[in-house]
Amino acid sequence: MIHWIALLISCCCLNGAAAESPRLERIKRCQTRCSQGLSCKTRPDYWFAPACHDPDEGLNITSVIHNVSISTVMKCEDKQQCRLHLKISTVVQLMDSVSGVSICTSTAGMMTKCQIVQFTKASRRSMSGLPVTVENDYTEVSPNQHLQVTVKTVPSYCGITWASKYRTPECSHEDLRKNVPECITGKLAYTANPEKKELAVSVSDMLEGYDYHLRLCLKDFICSGTGAYTLIKKERPLETAVLQYSRPLPCLCIEGWSAFMDAPRVQVCPFKDRLEELWFGITFDPLEEALIWEPACPVAAVAGLCEKREDGVCVDLPDSSQNVSRDKITFAKVDPHPQLCMKFTAGSQSWIRCPFADSIKVWDVIVSSQHGYEELQILSRVTAKFSVGPWGTSAESPVDQTTYTILVDVEKLKPVDLQLRGKQCNLCQQVKRIDVKYAATVVHCAKRCMSKLSSPAPPYDLTKIILPAAACLSGIIIVTLVLWLLLRVYRSRKGRTGVSLSEKTGADVFDVQTQLPVSRRVRKTSEAKSGNNEKANLLLN
Repeated sequence: MIHWIALLISCCCLNGAAAESPRLERIKRCQTRCSQGLSCKTRPDYWFAPACHDPDEGLNITSVIHNVSISTVMKCEDKQQCRLHLKISTVVQLMDSVSGVSICTSTAGMMTKCQIVQFTKASRRSMSGLPVTVENDYTEVSPNQHLQVTVKTVPSYCGITWASKYRTPECSHEDLRKNVPECITGKLAYTANPEKKELAVSVSDMLEGYDYHLRLCLKDFICSGTGAYTLIKKERPLETAVLQYSRPLPCLCIEGWSAFMDAPRVQVCPFKDRLEELWFGITFDPLEEALIWEPACPVAAVAGLCEKREDGVCVDLPDSSQNVSRDKITFAKVDPHPQLCMKFTAGSQSWIRCPFADSIKVWDVIVSSQHGYEELQILSRVTAKFSVGPWGTSAESPVDQTTYTILVDVEKLKPVDLQLRGKQCNLCQQVKRIDVKYAATVVHCAKRCMSKLSSPAPPYDLTKIILPAAACLSGIIIVTLVLWLLLRVYRSRKGRTGVSLSEKTGADVFDVQTQLPVSRRVRKTSEAKSGNNEKANLLLN
């Protein structure tokens, strides 16, 4: 924790030091200054410098030229009308063989500029052998200019030359940004209106006497304009301009510059932290089965494919990650399924975009339920090939993961039944398209048995057997009861008919109905006879 605090304090101190850039030295006019008592004058050097001379004995660079210093100074004519000059100071050991010094500056692609500081003979004689100081600030320079500075003796002695590289301050220097026309960009302030998608822009510290351009642009190697453009007139410098935008992209910037040739420009990017706006614009080519995305702004990120599960977690597909910078990325041979998504990762943040979530499914697993059991079918809008196999196990119906995997060819708009082998109760089946490189896996979990061929007879088959059997048995029982009742009635009537016959024939008849013993039959017959005799006597009387 202490180390982090120390690092934070050091960064703040460095930023503060950068913000508080030292003010450049001001000069009223360009001149050459020599030590008191030394008379000198300045003239341009030769375009073509003469050849150097061999130095006298004891004459070398360390004995002649000392303490050379280079700095940038500013010469101002008016407010915001300042120019930069190079100030070179050196100490020269005055000798009879040295009549002056030559100061030259050169830059790539430009001619060398040289100034000769010549000492008068009288002053050289009076100050011979003494160190003298020479300063020159005639050379005009530009901001952020790389220079080669050389200091030589006059006349030029071979090997007695001081040389060094120097770079002038950049326009980011506060003093230059306020006073040097090449660096005055103005300061931009804005207010965003997300509902109307507008940016209200105001400009301060703009270059006086010039109109000011404002536009919206997308920043890359250069800032490419978006079409939103306006001009603030120099007569109304406090006017607020309104620029409309379509999307708050992180590379969308406000750019401003004064209306003169090669004017410096300033850019402010209001939405630089809105990375989530980049992960849109995903397209799908159905002919090539390719998923395409092109970043609207340069971004260092990783894009890949993932499969979204029911719990909301998106599982990365293997070998699908691609680095993103500026170029378009393409995923070839992709199954356009709602569960297939793109995952973008920038730094420690990730974003998920599912381009097929709201589109029509190219294929699906259809579940039909008939007579209390489930059947699976695959229906596809394109001709495709699928693999079907078990997904996971359950305690009620454990299954080895390697039990089976079947391949199914499906023609366009022709559903195909899945004839699954083995016991498939309380299990999940995974269906995946295998004729593409990147595909999602559809999992269907069945609650009832799905195979008619291999599983035990389902409940509705037993019903078809039991109900007819029960009906037949009931019919047999009813017919048997009816026949038994009819037989009983018949025998009862036959028994009564047998009594009258016995009276006529006098023969003993066995009572089938009552099946009484013989002694009882004899007694009953006697009783019947006596009764009949009584009836006969009554009739005769």
